[in-house]
Amino acid sequence: MKAVLRAPQRVLQLTLAIVKPDAVAHPLVLEAVHETILSNRFLIVRCRDLVWSKQDSRQFYREHSGRFFYQRLVEFMASGPMRAYILAHEEAVPFWRSLMGPTKVFRAQHTDPDSIRGAYGLTDTRNSVHGSDSAASARREIAVFFPDFCKEHWYQYEEPHLRSGAVRYDAKAAIHRVPGDGWTERD
Repeated sequence: MKAVLRAPQRVLQLTLAIVKPDAVAHPLVLEAVHETILSNRFLIVRCRDLVWSKQDSRQFYREHSGRFFYQRLVEFMASGPMRAYILAHEEAVPFWRSLMGPTKVFRAQHTDPDSIRGAYGLTDTRNSVHGSDSAASARREIAVFFPDFCKEHWYQYEEPHLRSGAVRYDAKAAIHRVPGDGWTERD
């Protein structure tokens, strides 16, 4: 009897995804972005709704301080509720960025109209979503939005289960769960 060997699946990469206030203000847009995440086989590791103060926004975007759009961006990001996700996928950072589309909405609408920004973006600031631009940025940004999230613990205990396929989407919690994380195979 011959054993069939499967190539090991690649380790999942994490990224931060933010649904900005302009998209959260419209429930159908928020739902469409969420469905885009699910339909593209991202695993939702964590999800939370939040509202930022201007100080939170200034701190997060401090690298853009002094640029012409900085104050407008700070004001906008503190203008209403947002939804933050930690997403997992084999190539989470570049894949999420490709789904978002170009930062500039005019460009997105003309070159990538099916992207999130092409479909729902209003302006270059009100462009519906944010995503980490590198693995290093993802680590830093996840720590800002999910300070209690321990990447090392996740990679040791949750990631192997998620990668193996022992997972289900919990719509009530809006995350994917693994066995022993509050559900059983019978649920």
